[in-house]
Amino acid sequence: MKKFFGLLMSLALVLSLVAPVASAKTKEDKDTSKDKSTHVQIVLFDGFDLMDALGPYEVFAAAGMYSGGAVTVELVSAEGKRSVPSGLSGPALEAQAALDPNRPGIILVPGASGKPAGDSEDAIPNILRQAMKTGLPDMLKQAFNNKEVTVATVCGGTLLPAMEGLLKGRHAVTNHLGMDALGALGAIPIEARVVEDSPRFVSGGGVTSGLDVALYLVDRELGPQIAAAVEKLFEYEKRGTVWRAEGIAPIDFNTSPKASEEKQPAASVSNAEK
Repeated sequence: MKKFFGLLMSLALVLSLVAPVASAKTKEDKDTSKDKSTHVQIVLFDGFDLMDALGPYEVFAAAGMYSGGAVTVELVSAEGKRSVPSGLSGPALEAQAALDPNRPGIILVPGASGKPAGDSEDAIPNILRQAMKTGLPDMLKQAFNNKEVTVATVCGGTLLPAMEGLLKGRHAVTNHLGMDALGALGAIPIEARVVEDSPRFVSGGGVTSGLDVALYLVDRELGPQIAAAVEKLFEYEKRGTVWRAEGIAPIDFNTSPKASEEKQPAASVSNAEK
């Protein structure tokens, strides 16, 4: 476990050095590529979860590399360019610009990293409450109202728009520890790794589901060949079927006694068995 977190922190430090260069390149190419590329803004706030943010960042950056710039990605914050500390006393990452809810593309909101419960300063509920006191909720509201923006959330990040009342009646998923809270905030909790309520709102469950959310969006925006190339590079395959509110709904045998009592077709018996 220590080795894993050491690797993650090293990756975060490298990205903090690379991000300014990538951002500068994005600005240089903005005029020529914005009409043909998908731009991804990954939102940072004090106490954000490193893997929630960096997993998708790596996926989108690799997709941009393989597609010749069809995807661009940057780290942003509600306050603008600043150093943003991650949770659990982790390293800070540099947000290169202010979140722009009016820019077409994808806005991805990670969750928080800290104690799963309690009222301490480093508890996830408190970190999320502090994020709600910034300009982020109003920006998310603008993004949800922008038909050219897809909002994606990872883990506890799903609770941020829910706390603003933006997920009422929407299908969504968050970390299993927050599913009851998600339902209490008016969303429709779905037990799935990735949930697409509509093309403009996609949510992921636990921390590592950020990889699956990003790979799904890459597949959706650029096609399966680019997504497969990224999977091969990372030696990781997207997990689970993306849940959508379409198709035939499965029978819930816990709430439908009649269905569980229905006779099933008898198995055919061959002549040799008679």
